[in-house]
Amino acid sequence: MQERFPKFRLGTELSTSFTATLSERHGDQVERIPTPHRLEDWLALHGLTVASCTPGQLDLAHELRESIHAAATARATSAPLPATAVRLINDRSAAGRAAAVLTSAGAREWRLTSTTGVEDALGVIAADAISLIAGERAGHLALCASPTCRAAFFDTSQSHTRKWCDMNTCGNRQKKSRFNASHRKAV
Repeated sequence: MQERFPKFRLGTELSTSFTATLSERHGDQVERIPTPHRLEDWLALHGLTVASCTPGQLDLAHELRESIHAAATARATSAPLPATAVRLINDRSAAGRAAAVLTSAGAREWRLTSTTGVEDALGVIAADAISLIAGERAGHLALCASPTCRAAFFDTSQSHTRKWCDMNTCGNRQKKSRFNASHRKAV
């Protein structure tokens, strides 16, 4: 029987989409990559296809995810970056040996080595996180306004006032909650 997992949350930035594989961090946590195979699925969805993944590599991925979340949260709240998170992100970035290649259609793809595919993919994710956290792109890191979520996301809205990591999940849930509360008061 095939296991059923929660759907992946797809964002516009690789590293914040990766941190979204654990959601509701301050509520009933939802783990979207609980198995090595599920990590393979997520990586493939983001153009980082690997042949296989071990439980140890899944642990490396979870460590990187939490380090990116910690550093992105610090950046979003103007707090000092956690030294252990910075060290781990830098180590994963340096360990990856992926190469960016240009396709004939003019798009960038990542070429991973066959022997260290997962580590290469994690290096790509770590390098993306470094770019976001260092402020190299137009936009800024923010935290979801949902008290149970608090996911880090990259706000590229013109006014930089986006409140939700995902309008279809957290934003909709909060608006529905406010609507229901106002109708209960009216009754």
